[in-house]
Amino acid sequence: MNQASLHRLIASAQTDTDMPSELGKLFHLRLAGNLTLIKDLFFTLYPENENTESFEKLLSEFLVLFEERPENLQLQDVDRLRGGDWYRSEQLAGMQLYVDHFNKDLKGLKNKLGYFEKLGINFLHLMPITPRPKGENDGGYAVNSYHEVDEKYGTRQDLLTLTETMRKKNMFLMMDFVANHTSNEFSWAKKAISGDEKYQGYYYMYPNRSMPDAFEQTLPEIFPMTSPGNFTYEPEMKKWVMTVFNNYQWDLNYTNPEVFIEMLRNLMKLVNLGVDVVRLDALAFMWKKLGTQSQNLPEAHALISLFRLCLQIIAPGVVLLAEAIVAPNEIIKYFGSGRLKGNECEIAYNATLMALLWDAIATKKTALVYKNLYNLPKKPEAATWINYIRCHDDIGLGFEDQFIDEIGWNAQNHRRFLLNYYCQGLDWSPAKGEIFMYNPKTGDGRITGSAASLLGLEKALEQKNKAKIDLAIAKIIMMHGIVLSYGGIPLIYAGDEIGTLNDYSYLEDTHKKEDSRWVNRPQQDWTTVENLDDKTSYQSTIFFALQNLIRIRKQHLAFADTNNLALYDNPNPHVLLYERTLNNEEGVLVVCNFNDEPQLLDKITLGAYGTKAGLEDLITGNSITFEYGKVKVEPYQLFWFQS
Repeated sequence: MNQASLHRLIASAQTDTDMPSELGKLFHLRLAGNLTLIKDLFFTLYPENENTESFEKLLSEFLVLFEERPENLQLQDVDRLRGGDWYRSEQLAGMQLYVDHFNKDLKGLKNKLGYFEKLGINFLHLMPITPRPKGENDGGYAVNSYHEVDEKYGTRQDLLTLTETMRKKNMFLMMDFVANHTSNEFSWAKKAISGDEKYQGYYYMYPNRSMPDAFEQTLPEIFPMTSPGNFTYEPEMKKWVMTVFNNYQWDLNYTNPEVFIEMLRNLMKLVNLGVDVVRLDALAFMWKKLGTQSQNLPEAHALISLFRLCLQIIAPGVVLLAEAIVAPNEIIKYFGSGRLKGNECEIAYNATLMALLWDAIATKKTALVYKNLYNLPKKPEAATWINYIRCHDDIGLGFEDQFIDEIGWNAQNHRRFLLNYYCQGLDWSPAKGEIFMYNPKTGDGRITGSAASLLGLEKALEQKNKAKIDLAIAKIIMMHGIVLSYGGIPLIYAGDEIGTLNDYSYLEDTHKKEDSRWVNRPQQDWTTVENLDDKTSYQSTIFFALQNLIRIRKQHLAFADTNNLALYDNPNPHVLLYERTLNNEEGVLVVCNFNDEPQLLDKITLGAYGTKAGLEDLITGNSITFEYGKVKVEPYQLFWFQS
């Protein structure tokens, strides 16, 4: 049993939880239930003979932090414990956005909650809204504070008003906790620069190049073109500071237990604003060890689990999302493995599925999809995915070379093909993306672009080719239909629901022009939204198609994530089939054609669905007829067959 299940049982046994005294009793029961595990993890990371005082300090923080949590959120925590794993529900459908790109500020966002409701969205991921440096700031991921609001977005009260309104509408909020680093303008960094040794100990700092050079032997470069190396010289201190991402992002030194305790305080101040899901940014990098790549280390997993177990005591209705865009076998570990199984993050990005879908679009084949998904370890039942076709970041090609080789392709040549296909290296490709962080030494690179532009809509519109426009629209709908049905929380990037194209205005901004990820972070087009009811436009076609898919998703319990996905083998190399099951009462078979030619599927390929009289497609409401024992799947067509 994971600890969340234990706390659910405890909460269900209590009845008078509307009384503050009863909430306090539940807090002490949760503390007692987690204390042994917390002590074990703490002294695993921080040797007991040196850190007893720090552990006692951590213990004293729990009651203080619990009492600081607003009572209405404490009550919500208990309700969520009793209600089960709310984050695995078929009712959830999400959207990711930059507040200022969507509708200026937090007040503007609140005024547009009706738009989300119209589409069916009830889960929002807001990109960072905390204060950050005025110049380059990695899209807000260089933080000057963890719980204040940057004045460009409004005030702290605006955020509290937004979260209160969202709760009334049964909407959920996800925000980032940039746990790996602060900006060089953060209060701790400023104190370190001024010579305060306590705060210098909050970061990795060295007086000469000896230790940095030793680290560099094994540390990879994250941004080799714009931020080579992993250390930055700070002349005022005359020290080298570890800066794995950018020179203005200082890595936190979690080998210092004071850093963990301080960051736990910051985490609680964030969730007390009404945050339901915390996106742990760059969590794979949180523990550094000489002689390693300092990614995905066992100590990082122990640290994340320590955050989780502490959060369960203070705010058990809040869950963690692992932002770990790493190899498939590493991603699965962020749900917890071994003695930490089920006690790490509740949610993780399904980066594997995302990359595989783009591979299938480019190759028109599903061999690599099947090969990878069949070999992906099973996640814990209480965990779930964020499924998405793209996000604010780039699209990486994190495939296992072994699986590429096993289907008869050359891994290096295949990645080069994908970069050329999506980044305008092939004249015949319909995609119009850009390359990000290309490394000429290795040939590695990543892909940027809006979903519509990567799927061919931008080029088709330029060519005024109706047939190609229709194919691009079909691709957009099919790709979103997969993430809406695969199993987990579907997350749409704002603008993709109306087919927004690449935004090239970033090239005119001094602080953005070197970062091609801004091409896929467009402004929301409210003029287009206001005219969606004119259903002749491609934007309205996409919007209402996704609206329909979201509506159907919420009507069928089979789409809740209970580890109820079954892949269907099939002999057609262009088709993906999987079933979402629900006992023996209901099921949905998903059929997707990744080819630009129609495909015929035999009845037998559909299993029991092929024997059903009056087989219905939930998306269109039409009954499916078989001709000569075959069903026709049009180019990029998506079926949701109901059992």
